[in-house]
Amino acid sequence: MQCSLNTIGMARWQPQAYGGDSRKNMESEEMFATWKRALMMGLLAFGLAFQAGCADKKASVQEANKQLCRDYFQAFLKGDTEWMKKHIAAGFVRHDPGLGFEVKGPEGVKKLHDVLMPAFPDMKLPLLDFVAEGDKVLVRLKVQATHTGALGDMAATGKKIDIDVLDLFQFKDGVLIEHWALLDNLGMLKQLGAIPQ
Repeated sequence: MQCSLNTIGMARWQPQAYGGDSRKNMESEEMFATWKRALMMGLLAFGLAFQAGCADKKASVQEANKQLCRDYFQAFLKGDTEWMKKHIAAGFVRHDPGLGFEVKGPEGVKKLHDVLMPAFPDMKLPLLDFVAEGDKVLVRLKVQATHTGALGDMAATGKKIDIDVLDLFQFKDGVLIEHWALLDNLGMLKQLGAIPQ
């Protein structure tokens, strides 16, 4: 017999015309085929275990990012600057077409808190859905509050708001690096009486 390579690079025995005991040649072939099957099964099992480990790690990171989103909203409501400094990158940017100022870094998030919370001091943010993909988490939530303080040029109206929000967060190594916000600002203005229903 001699050893050669097949198309996947595995060793393959081929019987040669040496004469002798053909039964021994067949037994050798069968033994090698058994060994080859065992090796392939082992490689397959290793590959599946490796993929499962990667999937578990990915799921773990995504669950951690979802929890960071929950913690972000709690920190925002409380104005928790320590949490913001620890979990919001210095280069963080919030993309929000409804705002008249930029929100950058933890200081920008604290500024947003200082603008909104005096106007809506009883604000609640029910979190309804989370969808994680890669390093991003999409959160569907509500903003529910009573307008009891000035909001820009708008004096307090005493009216309640209940609007829909979609927030897309991006994380890197457990730190929030970017945020895209989409709020129902038209619905809010209608609920506040700023424009006709």
